[in-house]
Amino acid sequence: MNAKAVVELLAKDLNPQGGVFCPSPKADMKLWNSHPKVYLDVAKLGEAKCPYCGTVYRLKVGEHFGAHH
Repeated sequence: MNAKAVVELLAKDLNPQGGVFCPSPKADMKLWNSHPKVYLDVAKLGEAKCPYCGTVYRLKVGEHFGAHH
């Protein structure tokens, strides 16, 4: 696995809580040969790093995740 992988996300790629799960097909990972599934809160800081594999999930420049009221 590439410990320096960065996955750029659109706001629509996040779930309703503003996060993603890793491992992720977006990171070109196969779910069966990776680490346990972990939830990462991307919306809070604009990016989150997986504690298992080091992949960083980041919102693309100009993308904003906001609550829909």
